[in-house]
Amino acid sequence: MRVGIVGCGLIGGKRAKSLGDCPLVAVADLDLSRAQKLAAQYPPAVALNDWRQLIDRNDIDLVIVATTNDMLAPISLAAVQRGKHVLVEKPAARNSAELLPVAKAARDRGLVVKVGFNLRFHPALLKAREIFESGQIGPLMYLRARYGHGGRLGMEKEWRANPAIAGGGEMLDQGVHLIDLARWFAGDFVHVQGWVDTFFWHMPVEDNGFAILRTASGQVAFLHASCTEWKNLFSLEIYGKVGKLQIDGLGGSYGLERLTWYRMLPQMGPPEAQQWEFPGEDRSWNAELAYLLDCIEHRRPVAGSLEDAIAALKIVEQLYAQRQK
Repeated sequence: MRVGIVGCGLIGGKRAKSLGDCPLVAVADLDLSRAQKLAAQYPPAVALNDWRQLIDRNDIDLVIVATTNDMLAPISLAAVQRGKHVLVEKPAARNSAELLPVAKAARDRGLVVKVGFNLRFHPALLKAREIFESGQIGPLMYLRARYGHGGRLGMEKEWRANPAIAGGGEMLDQGVHLIDLARWFAGDFVHVQGWVDTFFWHMPVEDNGFAILRTASGQVAFLHASCTEWKNLFSLEIYGKVGKLQIDGLGGSYGLERLTWYRMLPQMGPPEAQQWEFPGEDRSWNAELAYLLDCIEHRRPVAGSLEDAIAALKIVEQLYAQRQK
């Protein structure tokens, strides 16, 4: 699978590193020097400053889109229209409406478009999903998740603080990961309640988002996304009727990634606990790409799809609409 990458920042670099045996044919960035720097690490990749030139190439099968939010959907749509499969970074668009033409074009052409929900591919999450699907924690009651960082000097001047480019703030940025994970375990949510606001950073988008989501059958998700966390944090707790799965950390600045399985005893009281730790390099990017390539090869529908992104974005939009009331 011959690959082109649009957007040569931090995430574009991580995606390039995850390619394995897939040849990187070309990279594109508005800042040509960034494209040249990335291409130099993967010879004979070509550096371009026009993404249109990249998607027009006949020697590229898969386009990875890792740009600012305002360009994610337009570039993905153009790539699909040129017959390419696409991996587009989350949130995949500024709003759900921007993704509808992409989804239609992909269906019409029989192409695969996957959204970069790489948290699904962290080993602790994969192991938790395996245990959850086995039924060993019992029927799901509710889940609770937190994801946050402390920001950085000058963050309020970056593109993520510009609603015209980003489409929203922290709820759209990290919160969309939490919503996707909540949907992965609980299914569709029919009731959305919450609050987004700006507590600390002087910017027109929110720095904190709080959500309470409920499924038609009564499962509840409590979510908090924050860029006033100060110490980076990831925590996901999945509560079944006879056990609990708790994921903490994502490696790096988020701390050691670990999964703890708490098993309730017949007499109740303190549960039995089993723990797994996952040190080392973050391989979720590699695992997600391998999964995508397998889906393309065997013509299987992807999880973490455009439909998943559209559903998550609609929840974010409901939270934003509640803020305006």
